[in-house]
Amino acid sequence: MSVPEIVVHRDAAELADAVAARLVTRTVEVQAARGSASVVLTGGGLGIASLAALAGSPACDSVDWRNLDLWWGDERFVPAGDPDRNETQARAALLDHVPLDPARVHPMPASDGADGDDPEAAAERYAAELAAAAMPGDHGGLPRFDVLMLGVGPDGHVASLFPGQPATYEEARTVVGVRGSPKPPPVRISLTFPAIRSATEVWLVAAGAEKARALHLALSDAGPVQVPAAGARGMVRTLAMLDEAAASALPPQLRRLASP
Repeated sequence: MSVPEIVVHRDAAELADAVAARLVTRTVEVQAARGSASVVLTGGGLGIASLAALAGSPACDSVDWRNLDLWWGDERFVPAGDPDRNETQARAALLDHVPLDPARVHPMPASDGADGDDPEAAAERYAAELAAAAMPGDHGGLPRFDVLMLGVGPDGHVASLFPGQPATYEEARTVVGVRGSPKPPPVRISLTFPAIRSATEVWLVAAGAEKARALHLALSDAGPVQVPAAGARGMVRTLAMLDEAAASALPPQLRRLASP
C-alpha cells in the first residue's frame, strides 16, 4: 500500500474547491490516456460540497462525462430518493447537471429495491455488478478505480466501516451489509478494505477540528480495526486532503501546505 501524502488547505470551503479541481485534473488525465475513467464517490458534508464546487467550476466542461463510470463507497440502506442517501445528495449537487451516461452511473441498491430490506442481498448484488464491470487484468475481480474518495468520521470510520465492527475484519468480500451502525441510519452497505485497497488512488478528505485526533491516528501507526481510516490506502497513491482544523493534531513534518 502507498504511504499517505498530506496536503492542508486553509478551511473547508477552500478544501472543497481544491478537491473539485484535483478531481477534474485527474479525471481528464486518465481519460486522455485511456479514453474513460472510473471514480468512487463519497457522501458527507465535504464530499457533497466538493461535488457542488465541481458543478460550479468553469473546468466542469473539461470532463468527458459520457466516458466516466461512477460508483459509491457506501450507502445508507433507505428507500430510493431518500434525502439521506449519498446518491440523492450527489445527484442534486452534480450528477443531474452534467451529461452522464446513465448506464455508467452505479448507485448502491436501495431498501425498496429488488432485494427488499435485506442489506446482505443488496451487497451481493452490488458486488456482482462490480465483478461484471471488471476487465481482464483488473485487480481482484473489481473494475479499475482511478480515484476512490472517502470522508473520515470523528471516530476514524471511512465508508461504513466503523471501529471494531465485523466489516473491518472482512478479507474476502468486496461489499458487505452493515447492521447496527453507530451513526444513523443503522443499516448500510459498504465497500470493504479489499475493494478500497484495489483503487489506484485513495483520497481521504476531511474538515473540522472534531476529526483531528482520528486523522492523527489514521496517518500514523494505528490499526485499521480500531481506526478504519488507517486501512484506507491506494495501490499507487494515498492522498489526505485536509483543512487546517482537521490537520491540527498532525506533526508539522507531515503537513504540506497547499499553494495559495
